[in-house]
Amino acid sequence: MSVPRAVAEPVHRAVRSGPARIAALALLVAVVGCADLVAGRAVSVADVRDVLLGGGDPMARHIVLQLRMPRLLVALVAGASLGLAGLVIQSALRNPLAGPEVTGVTPGAVLGAVTATGLGLAGWESPAAVVVAACLGGFAGAGLLWLLTGREKGDPEQTAVYGVLVSAVLAGCTAMVLLVAPGELGSVVQWLIGSTEGRVWQHWHPLWPWALVWAGVAWLLAGPLTLLRCGDEQAAAVGLDTGRGRAAALVCAVALTAGAVSAVGALGFVGLLVPHLALALFGADLRVALPGAGLLGAVVVCGADAAAQALSRVLAQALDTDRLTVPVGALTTCAGAGLLLIVARRRTDER
Repeated sequence: MSVPRAVAEPVHRAVRSGPARIAALALLVAVVGCADLVAGRAVSVADVRDVLLGGGDPMARHIVLQLRMPRLLVALVAGASLGLAGLVIQSALRNPLAGPEVTGVTPGAVLGAVTATGLGLAGWESPAAVVVAACLGGFAGAGLLWLLTGREKGDPEQTAVYGVLVSAVLAGCTAMVLLVAPGELGSVVQWLIGSTEGRVWQHWHPLWPWALVWAGVAWLLAGPLTLLRCGDEQAAAVGLDTGRGRAAALVCAVALTAGAVSAVGALGFVGLLVPHLALALFGADLRVALPGAGLLGAVVVCGADAAAQALSRVLAQALDTDRLTVPVGALTTCAGAGLLLIVARRRTDER
């Protein structure tokens, strides 16, 4: 199978520069991970250091090892999953303004989690059940988009329009569920906004194998996805079954998104904007860009979590309260909205 010339040169450049940039990103992941560990309240930087070196008092060890460490790991893996899912979706649909948030995948996953919680079938205390419910909702949202687009699945504009429509409908359904079961609002608001607060080892254990399996699937799809980015005609010309390739990619993206949503809720704009950074850094070769998107997603979510904890500490001191907590989803949504405007305006200028 030959690669079109439109992709060949960027691929060669990415292969040459990719490993060094991947290594730099891995180092950045370590840096933001350390920042996330020391950003919270209750224990100092010195206490965290002592615990990591094997010492520390029992309370500090409990906070660092049982609360902060699983929260850090969940943030890293959820961010990586969303970054991967976003790049897979954008490549499969050939739409740089597509993402889990605006193609029905994330709203569907949230609807599934909220509905299961309202019915008493799942909750934050049963993460495995939430994964199942989020997957069912995510597949329902993606399936609805698939049915609406019909023969226009390869048309980026049509897909974007229908994606926004499906996302709006699913968000409305979620609001209706909350109206029917208002008593459950407190337990599901974290899924609507996105939060790493209260993540413990119970949430980490089902998340990492799920994300690892589907990240492997995403990497195996790197070749077909690279061809799909060139267009259906070019991909079909070199022997790719575009329908099957796109379907496999969407299944992978839904699974990655559902796993992240089940753990941290709907973190806005991560899956939409991380792919743009990954492609800018690593080029068109998705064998390199996909791992890069995963690392970038981890950096973005973990960094936002550290910033949210630091901001919570500052606001709590300023307002003299211990209850104030800034959800990480609020920061990713605000930052992502601004970046989305820049991306959309740049695309308008290019036209």
